[in-house]
Amino acid sequence: MTTKPIWLRGALLAGFLGLGALAAHAQTPTTGGPTPSTPQADPTEVPLDGGASLLLAGGVAYGLKRLRQRRAR
Repeated sequence: MTTKPIWLRGALLAGFLGLGALAAHAQTPTTGGPTPSTPQADPTEVPLDGGASLLLAGGVAYGLKRLRQRRAR
C-alpha cells in the first residue's frame, strides 16, 4: 500500500475547498430573496423533522452498536 505525497493531498484538499467556495455564492435580492423594504410577516419556517429524525435514529443505532461491542469484550 503506497501513500500519496503530501503535496498531492494538499492539492486535492485545495481543489475541494475551491469547488465548495464556488457553490456557496449567496443570493442577491433580485433572485427571489426578500428586499430590505419588504416587511417580514412570519419568520422563515424550517422543516426539522426529516433530518432530525434521521440523525436521532443514526445516533441510537451507533450507540447500540457500541454497547454491544463493549459487552462482547
